[in-house]
Amino acid sequence: MTILLETAEKIRNMEIRGAGRIARAAALALKDEAKSIETDSLDDFNGKMKAAYKMLYLTRPTAVSLPNALRIVMRYKAATVEEARSQIIANADAFVTGSENAVKRIGEIGARRIKDGYTIMTHCNSSAAAQIIQTAFKTKKDISVIATETRPRMQGYVTVDIMQKAGIPTTLILDSAVRYNMKKADAVVVGADAITVNGNLINKVGTSQLALAAHEARVPFIVAAETYKFSPRTLLGELVEIEERDPSEVLSPEMQKKWPNLKIANPAFDITPHSYIDLICTEIGAIPPEMAYWVITEKLGWEIEEAGENGI
Repeated sequence: MTILLETAEKIRNMEIRGAGRIARAAALALKDEAKSIETDSLDDFNGKMKAAYKMLYLTRPTAVSLPNALRIVMRYKAATVEEARSQIIANADAFVTGSENAVKRIGEIGARRIKDGYTIMTHCNSSAAAQIIQTAFKTKKDISVIATETRPRMQGYVTVDIMQKAGIPTTLILDSAVRYNMKKADAVVVGADAITVNGNLINKVGTSQLALAAHEARVPFIVAAETYKFSPRTLLGELVEIEERDPSEVLSPEMQKKWPNLKIANPAFDITPHSYIDLICTEIGAIPPEMAYWVITEKLGWEIEEAGENGI
């Protein structure tokens, strides 16, 4: 259980962060669990795998890439433990490879939307969004980046580090300076934690203010998202749960004691309406947000009955 427990804890406390990275880590944790279970009973094996699934499933409630990855890995039909184990391992390996290839493909597609001389604003840290920017830069386009700090966990520092190592000119700004700096931007590129059936975007809190400012300034707002970040459960009208994180991320326990009656809100994500999104870059192409239903029902292949299931 060591790798499973470590992975679950790292996802929960954000040592592993970013929807794609979370999904790949969870897939590999299930793979390792399947390899480590010692039993000849298929019922016993299935029970232990379901327990591992549930443990990972409950770590982060918002990033839909996590449950989608878990369901993909756990799609197996077997008559023996060894058949089940083999299918889970194959599913996990295929998911991880497909996820990594998807990010590369998104970079190639999205880079075509970035013109020479562009300044790109981005928020938080997204491997897919960063891939678009890096791919554009590698094709010799003269571009620069404006990155937000992304409080309170400062994920923007990860983006800055990636851009600095790639040699891309970058400016770090306060989250509250988005509107002031939007006039300097030619495009906004962000990642996704989830995309609903009507094309709304759930992403790191603060994304919606970028979208609003970009909409007002007529700056294109582009989302980079692997197709497994689309949310099947929203087919039945279920709302994506917005994770509320520990107040200590915003204000130290010492300061909380100083103001005992102070309430602290710390939502990890917010919702950007599809009307503010110009384009979603996926591994299957650049699509409008209105195509979210097609991606969920045709590309992901989820049936409505499966979308309504609680767990597996």
